[in-house]
Amino acid sequence: MPTTLIIVAFLIVIIYNLGAALFYMMTDKGQTDRTVKALTRRIGLSVLLILLVILGIATGIIRPHDIGR
Repeated sequence: MPTTLIIVAFLIVIIYNLGAALFYMMTDKGQTDRTVKALTRRIGLSVLLILLVILGIATGIIRPHDIGR
């Protein structure tokens, strides 16, 4: 259960950063680099989430639904 909450929290923060990037893109009109920073954070969090899921599967904390058996 805690792993599910962590994954959901990551997804919420990723979606928030995507929305923030859209907001900055519409309001700043290319004058600042806030859009790039928000998208960079989103990509970094996405990569971190994927790596954590792979690590969780490798260590046995996360068990896939018997796919591949």
